Amino acid sequence: MKTLVVYDSVHGNTEKIARAIGDALAGEVKVLRVTEVNSSELRTTDLLIVGSPTYGGRPTPVIQEFLRKIPPDSLKHIDVGSFDTRFSAKDRGIGIRIIVGLMGYAAGRIANSLIGKGGYLVKPPEGFIVGDTEGPLKQGEVERAAEWAKGITLSKRNSQ
Repeated sequence: MKTLVVYDSVHGNTEKIARAIGDALAGEVKVLRVTEVNSSELRTTDLLIVGSPTYGGRPTPVIQEFLRKIPPDSLKHIDVGSFDTRFSAKDRGIGIRIIVGLMGYAAGRIANSLIGKGGYLVKPPEGFIVGDTEGPLKQGEVERAAEWAKGITLSKRNSQ
């Protein structure tokens, strides 16, 4: 199985999560910053996982551009997953909960884009918690990312 983990990271937190996910997966795994991805790599991938920090309820602009440039239906035979790094609305108080409720998180938007390009979502989008804008990640989040990755069940077309 060939897996490609694509991420963007501003302060290094999302990169740590992406690498933990990549290290936890079996088979041939590439973990690449979005600016390093060659579009031809998508054609030989069985599982594509995309992650981004959440800014204003969305992925970073470079991840949005990457997703926009994926041709329609080009993920038709590819399993997909998504993740983000984010603040905990519960830990940040009522104001942030209202904002998050209105804006959402990056992982869901990434998943919707991947599905819209024909991908098959193999696991619900996941968010990993940072303590502040620059981090650090909440204790245990790197380990939780590895467990999330280990729990990915590929679709029947890619599990054989």
